[in-house]
Amino acid sequence: MPKVYPLSPEMSAFVTKTLSFSSASDDIHEQRRAYSRMSEAFTPTRPANLEVKDFTLGGVAVRSYRPQRLSLEHPAPCVMYVHGGGWVVGDLDSHDFLTAALAADLNAVVIAVDYRLAPEHPFPAGFGDCLAVWHALQVQAQRLDIDPRRIAIAGDSAGGNLAAAVCLALRDSGERQPVGQALMYPELGGSSELPSRRDCADAPLLSTDELTLYRRLYMAPDEQSAYARPLKAADFHGLAPAFIAVAQFDPLRDDGLGYERALHESGVRTEFDPGLGLLHGSLRAKGQAPEVDALYQRLVAALLGFIRAAL
Repeated sequence: MPKVYPLSPEMSAFVTKTLSFSSASDDIHEQRRAYSRMSEAFTPTRPANLEVKDFTLGGVAVRSYRPQRLSLEHPAPCVMYVHGGGWVVGDLDSHDFLTAALAADLNAVVIAVDYRLAPEHPFPAGFGDCLAVWHALQVQAQRLDIDPRRIAIAGDSAGGNLAAAVCLALRDSGERQPVGQALMYPELGGSSELPSRRDCADAPLLSTDELTLYRRLYMAPDEQSAYARPLKAADFHGLAPAFIAVAQFDPLRDDGLGYERALHESGVRTEFDPGLGLLHGSLRAKGQAPEVDALYQRLVAALLGFIRAAL
């Protein structure tokens, strides 16, 4: 018998609306179209006074959001954002609801990354794209009028995985870390035996079986690289300060919990959000559920803390 999750009325309504766009097709292209239709239904009008441009960085498609009220005297702070979608679905449009809002609320440039998707492009393709964009931001910072010393990285779900992997790769190569990393209900390569895999096996919006499928499409079953599974890293020292938010009713909950613990025990400054009452993908309910609005405000506060601390 399916488990009943104690969700607020607003969260339950969000689940119902989200599931109304689901497709029963196994065809990956139809799955992407369904995800795009769902995303469009939750995408509000962008905040006013944003300059939005699509272009390429490091050979990867990106979208830049630049608030018009940024200071003209100093290079702008920046957040590189990596979208979720199980490494399989999602694009620049699917997370426009979030990236546009962040640019306005942070008064910072947001660079959203349109990395290559699995299964056509399995690991390490998407990871390599994100790393290429990071390096291009550093090299082209002056042209983009951003401050290379004040760039944070953020991502949700699979995007949280990729953001964490970028930080690990930069640390391993002796390069400067982002000023902070914000990982929202991230997939970090945790064991299938984690309690949350069992406790939330049939959770709305992401089940354990769906998680297993997405992972199989992205990486080989025996993949041990920490850039695919950040929890496999041998060392967690020297990484960027982290804001890690999980969702209470999410099979990925314990990935974020374990990663925060590993970072904290290695001396990395962390802030952890348990996401009480939330589901995987909850940020899309921004503006519709009070508990999601509170999470979004904590994300904004964390990112502001990262970019202001670097002044």
